[in-house]
Amino acid sequence: MPDGGPVYGAKIRELAVLAQAGDFEKGHGSSQKIDVSEAYIERLLQDYQGTKGLNVVWDNGNGAAGDILERLTKRLTGEHTILFGDIDGNFPNHHPDPTVPENLADLQRAVVEKKADMGIAFDGDADRIGAVDCQGRILAGDQLLALYAREVLQDHKGATIIADVKASQVLFDSIAKDGGKPLMWKTGHSLIKVKMSETKSPLAGEMSGHIFFADKYYGFDDALYCGIRLISLVESFGVSLADLRDTLPETFSTPEIRFDVDEARKFKVVEEVKARLQAQQVKVNDTDGVRVLTDDGWWLLRASNTQAVLVARAEAKDLAGLDRLKAQIVEALKSSGIKPPAF
Repeated sequence: MPDGGPVYGAKIRELAVLAQAGDFEKGHGSSQKIDVSEAYIERLLQDYQGTKGLNVVWDNGNGAAGDILERLTKRLTGEHTILFGDIDGNFPNHHPDPTVPENLADLQRAVVEKKADMGIAFDGDADRIGAVDCQGRILAGDQLLALYAREVLQDHKGATIIADVKASQVLFDSIAKDGGKPLMWKTGHSLIKVKMSETKSPLAGEMSGHIFFADKYYGFDDALYCGIRLISLVESFGVSLADLRDTLPETFSTPEIRFDVDEARKFKVVEEVKARLQAQQVKVNDTDGVRVLTDDGWWLLRASNTQAVLVARAEAKDLAGLDRLKAQIVEALKSSGIKPPAF
Protein backbone atom coordinates (compact mmCIF):
# COMPACT_ATOMS: atom_id res chain seq x y z
CA MET A 1 0.00 0.00 0.00
CA PRO A 2 1.22 3.55 -0.69
CA ASP A 3 1.34 4.56 2.98
CA GLY A 4 3.09 1.38 4.14
CA GLY A 5 2.31 -0.43 7.38
CA PRO A 6 0.07 -3.44 8.02
CA VAL A 7 -2.68 -4.21 5.50
CA TYR A 8 -6.01 -5.04 7.17
CA GLY A 9 -9.66 -4.02 7.35
CA ALA A 10 -10.48 -1.21 4.93
CA LYS A 11 -7.13 -1.58 3.15
CA ILE A 12 -7.93 -5.19 2.24
CA ARG A 13 -11.37 -4.16 0.99
CA GLU A 14 -9.70 -1.45 -1.10
CA LEU A 15 -7.41 -4.05 -2.67
CA ALA A 16 -10.44 -6.25 -3.41
CA VAL A 17 -12.16 -3.41 -5.27
CA LEU A 18 -9.01 -2.77 -7.35
CA ALA A 19 -8.65 -6.48 -8.14
CA GLN A 20 -12.28 -6.90 -9.14
CA ALA A 21 -12.03 -3.86 -11.41
CA GLY A 22 -8.80 -5.11 -12.97
CA ASP A 23 -7.24 -1.74 -12.13
CA PHE A 24 -3.62 -2.84 -12.40
CA GLU A 25 -0.52 -0.88 -13.30
CA LYS A 26 1.22 -2.00 -16.48
CA GLY A 27 4.93 -2.13 -17.19
CA HIS A 28 8.04 -4.25 -17.00
CA GLY A 29 9.85 -5.33 -13.88
CA SER A 30 12.51 -7.70 -12.72
CA SER A 31 13.04 -10.17 -9.91
CA GLN A 32 16.00 -11.49 -7.97
CA LYS A 33 16.38 -14.45 -5.68
CA ILE A 34 18.61 -13.59 -2.72
CA ASP A 35 19.45 -15.84 0.22
CA VAL A 36 19.26 -13.63 3.32
CA SER A 37 19.36 -16.48 5.84
CA GLU A 38 22.93 -15.82 7.00
CA ALA A 39 22.25 -12.11 7.43
CA TYR A 40 19.11 -12.99 9.40
CA ILE A 41 21.00 -15.34 11.73
CA GLU A 42 23.67 -12.70 12.27
CA ARG A 43 20.95 -10.22 13.22
CA LEU A 44 19.44 -12.64 15.70
CA LEU A 45 22.83 -13.16 17.30
CA GLN A 46 23.38 -9.43 17.58
CA ASP A 47 21.10 -9.23 20.63
CA TYR A 48 22.11 -12.56 22.13
CA GLN A 49 23.51 -12.00 25.62
CA GLY A 50 24.15 -15.62 26.54
CA THR A 51 27.57 -15.97 28.16
CA LYS A 52 27.21 -18.74 30.71
CA GLY A 53 25.25 -21.01 28.43
CA LEU A 54 21.93 -22.65 29.24
CA ASN A 55 20.50 -26.08 28.49
CA VAL A 56 17.58 -25.39 26.15
CA VAL A 57 15.18 -27.69 24.29
CA TRP A 58 13.57 -26.23 21.17
CA ASP A 59 10.37 -27.67 19.67
CA ASN A 60 10.17 -26.70 16.01
CA GLY A 61 7.02 -28.79 15.55
CA ASN A 62 8.12 -29.59 11.95
CA GLY A 63 7.51 -25.93 11.17
CA ALA A 64 9.21 -23.48 8.82
CA ALA A 65 11.96 -22.43 11.25
CA GLY A 66 13.74 -25.81 11.17
CA ASP A 67 16.72 -25.04 8.93
CA ILE A 68 17.42 -21.64 10.48
CA LEU A 69 16.99 -23.03 13.99
CA GLU A 70 19.57 -25.76 13.38
CA ARG A 71 22.13 -23.26 12.11
CA LEU A 72 21.34 -20.73 14.84
CA THR A 73 21.66 -23.09 17.81
CA LYS A 74 25.10 -24.25 16.66
CA ARG A 75 26.29 -20.71 17.32
CA LEU A 76 24.76 -20.29 20.78
CA THR A 77 26.54 -21.04 24.03
CA GLY A 78 25.25 -23.88 26.18
CA GLU A 79 23.51 -27.11 25.21
CA HIS A 80 20.69 -27.12 22.68
CA THR A 81 18.33 -29.92 21.61
CA ILE A 82 15.90 -29.58 18.71
CA LEU A 83 12.68 -31.58 18.56
CA PHE A 84 11.03 -32.20 15.18
CA GLY A 85 13.46 -30.02 13.25
CA ASP A 86 12.50 -31.39 9.82
CA ILE A 87 10.19 -29.10 7.91
CA ASP A 88 7.05 -31.11 7.12
CA GLY A 89 3.73 -29.43 6.47
CA ASN A 90 1.89 -32.62 7.39
CA PHE A 91 3.04 -32.03 11.00
CA PRO A 92 3.46 -35.74 11.79
CA ASN A 93 4.27 -35.27 15.49
CA HIS A 94 1.88 -32.62 16.77
CA HIS A 95 0.17 -29.50 15.49
CA PRO A 96 2.52 -26.52 15.90
CA ASP A 97 0.33 -24.29 18.03
CA PRO A 98 2.08 -23.45 21.33
CA THR A 99 -1.10 -22.08 22.91
CA VAL A 100 -2.58 -25.60 23.11
CA PRO A 101 -1.16 -27.45 26.13
CA GLU A 102 -1.35 -30.86 24.43
CA ASN A 103 1.03 -29.60 21.76
CA LEU A 104 3.70 -28.89 24.38
CA ALA A 105 3.66 -32.37 25.95
CA ASP A 106 6.74 -33.56 24.02
CA LEU A 107 8.62 -30.42 24.97
CA GLN A 108 7.67 -30.76 28.63
CA ARG A 109 8.90 -34.37 28.73
CA ALA A 110 12.16 -33.53 26.99
CA VAL A 111 12.90 -30.60 29.29
CA VAL A 112 12.42 -32.73 32.39
CA GLU A 113 14.32 -35.73 30.99
CA LYS A 114 17.30 -33.63 29.91
CA LYS A 115 17.22 -31.50 33.05
CA ALA A 116 17.07 -28.47 30.77
CA ASP A 117 16.75 -24.89 31.97
CA MET A 118 13.82 -24.20 29.67
CA GLY A 119 11.95 -25.24 26.56
CA ILE A 120 10.93 -23.01 23.65
CA ALA A 121 8.28 -23.84 21.04
CA PHE A 122 7.13 -22.22 17.81
CA ASP A 123 4.03 -22.27 15.68
CA GLY A 124 4.22 -23.34 12.03
CA ASP A 125 5.61 -20.10 10.62
CA ALA A 126 7.56 -19.18 13.76
CA ASP A 127 5.90 -15.88 14.56
CA ARG A 128 4.41 -17.17 17.84
CA ILE A 129 6.36 -18.45 20.83
CA GLY A 130 5.55 -20.81 23.68
CA ALA A 131 7.77 -21.75 26.62
CA VAL A 132 8.08 -24.14 29.55
CA ASP A 133 10.34 -23.81 32.59
CA CYS A 134 12.72 -26.40 34.04
CA GLN A 135 9.84 -28.05 35.90
CA GLY A 136 7.89 -28.46 32.68
CA ARG A 137 5.38 -25.76 33.61
CA ILE A 138 3.91 -23.81 30.69
CA LEU A 139 4.31 -20.05 30.53
CA ALA A 140 1.41 -18.44 28.70
CA GLY A 141 1.93 -15.59 26.26
CA ASP A 142 0.93 -12.96 28.82
CA GLN A 143 3.32 -14.41 31.42
CA LEU A 144 6.17 -14.24 28.93
CA LEU A 145 5.23 -10.67 28.07
CA ALA A 146 5.33 -9.71 31.76
CA LEU A 147 8.91 -11.01 32.02
CA TYR A 148 9.99 -9.37 28.78
CA ALA A 149 8.46 -6.09 29.99
CA ARG A 150 10.45 -6.27 33.21
CA GLU A 151 13.67 -6.29 31.19
CA VAL A 152 12.61 -3.74 28.56
CA LEU A 153 11.42 -1.24 31.18
CA GLN A 154 14.91 -1.09 32.64
CA ASP A 155 15.99 0.81 29.52
CA HIS A 156 12.62 2.40 28.65
CA LYS A 157 11.37 3.73 31.97
CA GLY A 158 7.71 4.70 31.92
CA ALA A 159 7.18 3.26 28.45
CA THR A 160 3.81 2.04 27.17
CA ILE A 161 3.59 -1.76 26.99
CA ILE A 162 0.65 -3.11 25.00
CA ALA A 163 -1.25 -6.36 25.43
CA ASP A 164 -4.47 -7.61 23.92
CA VAL A 165 -7.77 -7.71 25.73
CA LYS A 166 -7.49 -11.46 26.43
CA ALA A 167 -4.38 -11.02 28.60
CA SER A 168 -4.30 -11.63 32.34
CA GLN A 169 -4.85 -8.78 34.77
CA VAL A 170 -1.63 -10.02 36.37
CA LEU A 171 0.22 -8.79 33.27
CA PHE A 172 -1.21 -5.27 33.39
CA ASP A 173 -0.57 -5.04 37.13
CA SER A 174 2.99 -6.33 36.66
CA ILE A 175 3.76 -3.74 33.96
CA ALA A 176 2.54 -0.95 36.24
CA LYS A 177 4.53 -2.33 39.19
CA ASP A 178 7.67 -2.38 37.06
CA GLY A 179 7.22 1.27 36.14
CA GLY A 180 5.51 0.98 32.76
CA LYS A 181 2.20 2.17 31.37
CA PRO A 182 0.02 -0.85 30.55
CA LEU A 183 -2.29 -0.42 27.58
CA MET A 184 -5.05 -2.93 26.86
CA TRP A 185 -5.78 -3.09 23.14
CA LYS A 186 -7.66 -5.01 20.47
CA THR A 187 -6.67 -8.54 19.52
CA GLY A 188 -4.97 -8.88 16.13
CA HIS A 189 -1.33 -8.47 15.22
CA SER A 190 -2.01 -5.76 12.62
CA LEU A 191 -3.99 -3.73 15.15
CA ILE A 192 -1.28 -4.19 17.78
CA LYS A 193 1.50 -3.07 15.42
CA VAL A 194 -0.38 0.08 14.45
CA LYS A 195 -0.94 0.92 18.12
CA MET A 196 2.76 0.33 18.86
CA SER A 197 3.65 2.87 16.20
CA GLU A 198 1.13 5.40 17.53
CA THR A 199 2.34 5.12 21.14
CA LYS A 200 6.03 4.49 20.39
CA SER A 201 5.76 1.36 22.49
CA PRO A 202 8.95 -0.72 22.71
CA LEU A 203 7.08 -3.97 23.41
CA ALA A 204 3.68 -5.53 22.86
CA GLY A 205 2.13 -8.98 22.82
CA GLU A 206 -0.91 -11.19 22.64
CA MET A 207 -2.11 -14.21 24.58
CA SER A 208 -1.63 -16.20 21.38
CA GLY A 209 2.16 -15.91 21.67
CA HIS A 210 2.69 -13.08 19.19
CA ILE A 211 5.36 -10.91 20.88
CA PHE A 212 6.49 -7.70 19.20
CA PHE A 213 9.87 -6.18 20.09
CA ALA A 214 10.54 -2.62 18.97
CA ASP A 215 13.25 -2.47 21.65
CA LYS A 216 16.45 -3.15 19.66
CA TYR A 217 14.38 -4.86 16.93
CA TYR A 218 11.83 -3.93 14.26
CA GLY A 219 8.45 -4.10 15.98
CA PHE A 220 7.16 -7.32 14.43
CA ASP A 221 6.48 -10.79 15.79
CA ASP A 222 9.51 -13.06 15.34
CA ALA A 223 9.50 -16.09 17.63
CA LEU A 224 13.14 -16.97 16.93
CA TYR A 225 14.13 -13.50 18.10
CA CYS A 226 11.85 -13.87 21.12
CA GLY A 227 13.63 -17.13 21.96
CA ILE A 228 17.00 -15.37 21.84
CA ARG A 229 15.66 -12.61 24.08
CA LEU A 230 14.23 -15.12 26.55
CA ILE A 231 17.56 -16.90 26.99
CA SER A 232 19.34 -13.55 27.32
CA LEU A 233 16.77 -12.32 29.84
CA VAL A 234 17.18 -15.36 32.07
CA GLU A 235 20.95 -15.04 32.02
CA SER A 236 20.88 -11.30 32.70
CA PHE A 237 18.56 -11.67 35.71
CA GLY A 238 20.74 -14.47 37.07
CA VAL A 239 17.85 -16.68 38.15
CA SER A 240 15.97 -19.53 36.50
CA LEU A 241 12.93 -19.11 34.29
CA ALA A 242 11.03 -21.08 36.95
CA ASP A 243 12.02 -18.53 39.60
CA LEU A 244 10.95 -15.67 37.35
CA ARG A 245 7.63 -17.40 36.71
CA ASP A 246 7.10 -17.71 40.46
CA THR A 247 7.29 -13.93 40.88
CA LEU A 248 3.97 -13.66 39.05
CA PRO A 249 0.84 -14.24 41.19
CA GLU A 250 -1.03 -17.47 40.53
CA THR A 251 -4.57 -17.16 39.22
CA PHE A 252 -7.26 -19.55 38.05
CA SER A 253 -8.45 -19.09 34.51
CA THR A 254 -10.20 -20.72 31.60
CA PRO A 255 -8.34 -21.17 28.33
CA GLU A 256 -9.46 -19.08 25.38
CA ILE A 257 -12.83 -20.68 24.59
CA ARG A 258 -13.98 -20.35 20.97
CA PHE A 259 -17.45 -21.45 19.90
CA ASP A 260 -19.41 -21.16 16.67
CA VAL A 261 -21.92 -18.35 16.24
CA ASP A 262 -23.49 -17.25 12.98
CA GLU A 263 -21.42 -14.56 11.25
CA ALA A 264 -24.43 -12.27 11.08
CA ARG A 265 -25.03 -12.60 14.83
CA LYS A 266 -21.60 -12.59 16.45
CA PHE A 267 -21.08 -8.81 16.74
CA LYS A 268 -24.74 -8.20 17.56
CA VAL A 269 -24.56 -10.64 20.47
CA VAL A 270 -21.64 -8.75 21.96
CA GLU A 271 -23.51 -5.45 21.59
CA GLU A 272 -26.59 -6.95 23.26
CA VAL A 273 -24.52 -8.19 26.20
CA LYS A 274 -22.83 -4.82 26.51
CA ALA A 275 -26.15 -2.95 26.51
CA ARG A 276 -27.62 -5.18 29.25
CA LEU A 277 -24.51 -4.81 31.42
CA GLN A 278 -24.50 -1.04 31.06
CA ALA A 279 -28.20 -0.90 31.91
CA GLN A 280 -27.31 -2.77 35.11
CA GLN A 281 -24.62 -0.16 35.87
CA VAL A 282 -21.87 -2.76 35.39
CA LYS A 283 -18.52 -1.24 34.46
CA VAL A 284 -17.51 -2.57 31.03
CA ASN A 285 -14.25 -2.18 29.12
CA ASP A 286 -15.35 -2.23 25.48
CA THR A 287 -11.92 -1.92 23.86
CA ASP A 288 -12.60 -5.19 22.02
CA GLY A 289 -15.88 -6.86 22.93
CA VAL A 290 -16.81 -6.66 26.61
CA ARG A 291 -14.39 -7.21 29.47
CA VAL A 292 -16.02 -7.11 32.90
CA LEU A 293 -14.02 -6.57 36.10
CA THR A 294 -15.55 -7.89 39.33
CA ASP A 295 -14.36 -8.60 42.88
CA ASP A 296 -13.68 -12.18 41.76
CA GLY A 297 -11.59 -11.24 38.72
CA TRP A 298 -12.70 -10.59 35.14
CA TRP A 299 -14.46 -12.18 32.19
CA LEU A 300 -14.39 -11.44 28.49
CA LEU A 301 -16.69 -11.96 25.53
CA ARG A 302 -15.61 -10.81 22.06
CA ALA A 303 -16.34 -11.61 18.44
CA SER A 304 -13.55 -12.98 16.27
CA ASN A 305 -12.55 -10.68 13.43
CA THR A 306 -11.70 -13.59 11.13
CA GLN A 307 -14.09 -16.45 11.95
CA ALA A 308 -17.77 -17.01 12.72
CA VAL A 309 -17.05 -17.55 16.42
CA LEU A 310 -17.34 -15.85 19.77
CA VAL A 311 -14.44 -15.95 22.20
CA ALA A 312 -14.82 -16.16 25.97
CA ARG A 313 -12.29 -16.18 28.79
CA ALA A 314 -12.35 -15.67 32.56
CA GLU A 315 -9.73 -15.31 35.29
CA ALA A 316 -10.22 -15.33 39.05
CA LYS A 317 -8.29 -15.36 42.30
CA ASP A 318 -9.72 -18.76 43.29
CA LEU A 319 -11.77 -21.60 41.85
CA ALA A 320 -15.02 -20.52 43.50
CA GLY A 321 -14.63 -17.08 41.95
CA LEU A 322 -13.91 -18.63 38.56
CA ASP A 323 -17.14 -20.61 38.77
CA ARG A 324 -19.06 -17.42 39.46
CA LEU A 325 -17.46 -15.66 36.49
CA LYS A 326 -18.26 -18.57 34.18
CA ALA A 327 -21.86 -18.49 35.37
CA GLN A 328 -22.05 -14.80 34.40
CA ILE A 329 -20.84 -15.61 30.88
CA VAL A 330 -23.39 -18.41 30.59
CA GLU A 331 -26.20 -16.11 31.69
CA ALA A 332 -25.09 -13.37 29.28
CA LEU A 333 -25.12 -15.78 26.35
CA LYS A 334 -28.43 -17.40 27.26
CA SER A 335 -30.03 -13.96 27.45
CA SER A 336 -29.08 -13.47 23.80
CA GLY A 337 -30.35 -16.90 22.78
CA ILE A 338 -26.87 -18.39 22.37
CA LYS A 339 -26.05 -21.88 23.61
CA PRO A 340 -23.11 -21.50 26.00
CA PRO A 341 -19.94 -23.51 25.43
CA ALA A 342 -18.82 -26.22 27.82
CA PHE A 343 -16.35 -24.65 30.23
